[in-house]
Amino acid sequence: MDARSIAATAANGGVITAATDIEYEDTHKPYTFDGRIYKSRIYNGYGKADLSVELRYGPNIKDWPTMYPMEENMLVELAAVIHDPVTTTDELIPSGETSSYRSNPLKLSEFALSRRVPEYVGLSKRIQSQDLERRAGNVPANVAEALKAVGASAENTSFGSCVFANKPGDGSAREQAASCQKVLGGDANICYEYATKRYRSNCINWGIVPFTIAPETAFDYEPGDFVFVPGIRQAILSGAEEIDAQVITKAGVKPIHLYFQNLTADERDILADGCLMNYYKNRK
Repeated sequence: MDARSIAATAANGGVITAATDIEYEDTHKPYTFDGRIYKSRIYNGYGKADLSVELRYGPNIKDWPTMYPMEENMLVELAAVIHDPVTTTDELIPSGETSSYRSNPLKLSEFALSRRVPEYVGLSKRIQSQDLERRAGNVPANVAEALKAVGASAENTSFGSCVFANKPGDGSAREQAASCQKVLGGDANICYEYATKRYRSNCINWGIVPFTIAPETAFDYEPGDFVFVPGIRQAILSGAEEIDAQVITKAGVKPIHLYFQNLTADERDILADGCLMNYYKNRK
C-alpha cells in the first residue's frame, strides 16, 4: 500500500495522494525471468568454500579474543565500584564517538566506563594480564595471597575482573555494554538489581555471571578487593540460585551471599561455556 500511495502521489504531481483516490488500470506487462545478469555480475559462493584461503579482514575489523570456559571456582577483583542509583548503558560504553569501532572489539573496549570510572580500563587490563600469567603457571603474588586467604588453589580457580553497581544497564539495549567488559576479562557483575532484562541477558550471553545481593546487604568494598566464589561452576550447572562467597579485603575476609536467579537451562550452559559463541561452537 505504501508503494501504491507513493506512485499515486507521483502521478498527481507530488501532491500527497492515497492509492484509493486515483484511477488506474490494473494491467500487467508480460514478464519472463532472465537470470543472465545474476550469472554475469553476482558470485554465488554457497557450498564452494575454500578453507585453505585465510579470511581477510578490513583494517578496522578485529576478531574476538579467546574467552575461556568457567572453572570450578571463581576469583574476581573489583575493577569498578559505583554507588549511583542507576548506571546507564551509555556510561558502561558511550555512544557517539565509539560507533566507528563496532567491528573492533579490542579498540571499542578502551572506552568502557570512560565517562564514569576512567581508571576502569587500566585496572581491568592489569587483572586480565595477571590471569594470563596464572594460566601460564606463574600465579601473581596478589592473586596467590588472595587464594591463600580462603584456602583455595589457582589450578581450578579462574581470575577476572568484576563491576559493582547499584542498578546497572538502564537505557539502550546495546550489547557492547556487556561485551566490552568481557573483552577486558570481566567474569561477573554484582548489583542489587539489573535495570533492564536486556542488559542482564547480554551479560549472560557474554559469560558474565549476573550476581545480585539482597537489598539489606551493605557493599562497602572498593576497587582492589577480591570476591571468591567457591564451587560456582557446579552451582550454575546444578540449577542452584544462590551461593555463599567471600570478600577478601586488606582488613580480612568477610562473607557475602550472592544470588543468580531465574536462569534458564541454556543460560546456565552458556555461562559454563564462557559465552554464547563458545556455547554454539561446542554444539556444532
